[in-house]
Amino acid sequence: MTNKESRNIGRQLRHRRLRKKVSGTAERPRLAVFRSLHYIYAQLIDDERGHTIAAASTLEKALRESMASKKDTEAAKAVGRLIAERASAKGISAVVFDRGGHIYHGRIKALADAARDAGLKF
Repeated sequence: MTNKESRNIGRQLRHRRLRKKVSGTAERPRLAVFRSLHYIYAQLIDDERGHTIAAASTLEKALRESMASKKDTEAAKAVGRLIAERASAKGISAVVFDRGGHIYHGRIKALADAARDAGLKF
């Protein structure tokens, strides 16, 4: 097993442990963040119904064209602002944050801070 594989297994274990405690509802959905090597994704999920309410990622054409890089903290901030705008358009002001097993640092923290600045309450 390589170092990369063992790191990912550890992240998956942390995420499973976190998901035992964190669940989203229609009034307060779960803000799930996934970070890959090249992109960052955010979703608002109602776990009671199993529906995604809103989503944003650096793969979207509007964000891709306006950014030089799709994998730095500036891109994460843009995704955070976008998901907060889409949440407010759906009438959502409070969420539960699911960091996906990642450490609350760097791009994950940048996305969360940008979403908070744009009006979401964690």
